[in-house]
Amino acid sequence: MDWMQIASALALVMFLIILFPAALEMMKNSPKATSSDWKAIVAPMIIIVLFIMLLIKLV
Repeated sequence: MDWMQIASALALVMFLIILFPAALEMMKNSPKATSSDWKAIVAPMIIIVLFIMLLIKLV
């Protein structure tokens, strides 16, 4: 194995060990989404999908 692959694997394991407990705590203490939050996400997503479809049609 290459030393860079070993170093990147060790870095990945260290990140998982450090970030996993923090991510669990963030998920427990995060505010719950409301219906207006979902509406705020759906509208831009529809616009992006329509824009991508327009770009595909123009090609």
